Amino acid sequence: MRQQRTHYDKTFKDNAVKLSLERKNVSGLALELGISPTLLYRRRKKYQERGENSFPGNGVRSREGEEAGRVVELERRLKEAETERDILKKALGIISTSDRCPRV
Repeated sequence: MRQQRTHYDKTFKDNAVKLSLERKNVSGLALELGISPTLLYRRRKKYQERGENSFPGNGVRSREGEEAGRVVELERRLKEAETERDILKKALGIISTSDRCPRV
């Protein structure tokens, strides 16, 4: 049977990360807090990359997430446009060669 996920609020996450930056034994701190050491290391990394905006809250997307979604959408549209262009180039090549060949 699966364990139910535990959700922590922003203040808990911020305090846990700040404590982990002050202490040397991160694994011990994680056990004291009742969380996985790998989770605490992941949150530390995220905090060091984004600072105070690293834990926006439940259901709130960070600004970087919105920009990443826009980049993915633009890349998809670019690939689609390149595919259309390649199809048109091939069609033009076929039409051009058929015009050059003398009809028998």
